[in-house]
Parts: sequence; C-alpha cells; structure tokens
Amino acid sequence: MRQRAEYFVIGTLTGLAVGLIVGLLFAPSSGVKTRRRLADEALRAADVARTVAERAEHAAEALGGRVEHYLGRDEAVAWRRVREIREGVQKYTQAQAPS
Repeated sequence: MRQRAEYFVIGTLTGLAVGLIVGLLFAPSSGVKTRRRLADEALRAADVARTVAERAEHAAEALGGRVEHYLGRDEAVAWRRVREIREGVQKYTQAQAPS
C-alpha cells in the first residue's frame, strides 16, 4: 500500500510539473510576469505535494495499525486453537491409556 501512495505522489508531482511547463509555453506574458507566475506556481505545487505526502503518510500509518491489529488478533485466535487442540489430544490420550 505504501508503494501505491508513493506512485500517487510521484504521479501528482509529475502532472503538476507538466501542466506548469505547458501553461508557461502557451501563456503570452512578459518575462517578469512569467517568472513571478512560475515562482508562485512552484510554491503552490510544493504545498500541494507536501499536503499529499502528509495525507499519504497518515493513511499508511492508519492502515499499518489496522493490519497489525488484525494480524495480532488472528495470531491470538490461532494460538487459542492450538491450545484447544493440545488439550483435546491430552484428554484423548488420557482416556485411551490403560487403567
């Protein structure tokens, strides 16, 4: 899941960069205005990337906690079943032992 979040962030950043470049190439503005707009867009893109990365990190942490919880719960159930089987085998062997 973490790898999917990383791909999403990379794709988002790539899309922002391509959109910014295409927008600059087709925008009829002076050099000063273009540079100012480029700086503003770069700051906005960095803010968006930071927000996306933070959300992805929080989602990964939450998902990781859930997975650990369920794995731990499943492990506890499995060990309880093992104990029940052992007890059943012990009872069976005691019942089968000659008196």
